[in-house]
Amino acid sequence: MRSLAWVAAAATFVLLQPTAQWQDQASGVTARLRGVSAVSERVAWASGANGTVVRTTDGGATWEVRPVPGAERLDFRDVDAFSESVAYILSIGPGEASRIFKTTDGGGHWVEQFKNTDPKAFLDAMTFRDVNRGFAFSDSVDGRFVILRTSNGGATWERIPAEALPPALDGEGAFAASGTNIAISGDRVWIGTTASRMLRSSDGGRTWTVTQTPMATGEATGIFSVAFRDAMHGVAVGGNYSKEREASDNLVYTSDGGRTWALAGERGLSGFRSVVAYIPGTRSSLLAVGEPHLPDAQPGGLLQENGRQPDGRHRSYLYGDGSATGGDPDHRRVPVADRPEPVGRRRPRLAHDCGPDGQQVPVQLQPSHQRAVHG
Repeated sequence: MRSLAWVAAAATFVLLQPTAQWQDQASGVTARLRGVSAVSERVAWASGANGTVVRTTDGGATWEVRPVPGAERLDFRDVDAFSESVAYILSIGPGEASRIFKTTDGGGHWVEQFKNTDPKAFLDAMTFRDVNRGFAFSDSVDGRFVILRTSNGGATWERIPAEALPPALDGEGAFAASGTNIAISGDRVWIGTTASRMLRSSDGGRTWTVTQTPMATGEATGIFSVAFRDAMHGVAVGGNYSKEREASDNLVYTSDGGRTWALAGERGLSGFRSVVAYIPGTRSSLLAVGEPHLPDAQPGGLLQENGRQPDGRHRSYLYGDGSATGGDPDHRRVPVADRPEPVGRRRPRLAHDCGPDGQQVPVQLQPSHQRAVHG
């Protein structure tokens, strides 16, 4: 809006608890940063309020502002980067405040690819299958979902015809939860809504269906983040962002591509979670962002939680293989991409905390110990 489990062959799974070493970094800006997208261990982009976009090409040691001319009043809640040169950014807001920009020269120049002209529409998030193919989602308008699609690198964004979409519920949209309420895997796309329903396409966005999940729903409550490890297995988190410590039906999972969803455990996680993502190089290990609690583990995989710092920031995870997840106190956007790698191959996991006053905090995640859990 404006603003784990799955069926497994065995009942034993492992909870991996990484150690985290945090170091403050200055981004050079004071704006609240909303989104972050990792390209590699050295290249990452972040975006936020007041038209702010920053980029690092040295692993966060320094950040440079990549200004978007004329966008000083826009709120960039979403950034999807593909290299140190190519990145997309999305701003939220009613009417013309919702826009999409792209750069192909590292932010030296930006092209406005889309400007919303419908005063009732409000862009929430976007995701990309590759540098040319992507989707953007808006709150519904007059009982109809609004989904945009590009297949030519954003040169054109077309609205998916209403007849290809199921009707929306009254006021149904999406929480701008760091853009992770939309996920993609090949031709399959999933979008979690404020009504805890899951929009799903299995043909590249040509046709869509919708399924009611058992996730809690209501005022300030619904699906905030969706992640899929492959075409069949996925998870969604959420809850009530105004009651962050309330544990109530805030974690659901699917093992059939999103056709059906089930609650994980009796109550789900120990409180509201704004983002979830699979850990690169694993099949069933995830990270969730939210309030500080002991890690929750669920059958069929690992779920490691990390939460708000003493100064009020939320940890945001940025992986060195080009995938990312995260959030801030306002539960905004970070892109997610799961890139499996050979079993046994070790790669460092780099993270960035993205929050108020333009702060960036990198962290190196390394396994410290494992705990077997029997379910």
